[in-house]
Amino acid sequence: MSGMSRPREGRMIAGVCAGLARRFGTSATTMRVLFLASCLLPGPQFVLYLALWALMPSGERREAW
Repeated sequence: MSGMSRPREGRMIAGVCAGLARRFGTSATTMRVLFLASCLLPGPQFVLYLALWALMPSGERREAW
């Protein structure tokens, strides 16, 4: 998962959707809507979300000098 991280800005819950959106070049809102729509289908969406939350590193905090 190189190059993928959960940003500190724009998070709603854990930043997983925001990190995926940044990685695939789409908006965080679009990724959140896709995730919510996928929850209507059978499958392990919540388990996948929790796994990504645990595996994706948190983004670095930028210090303003």
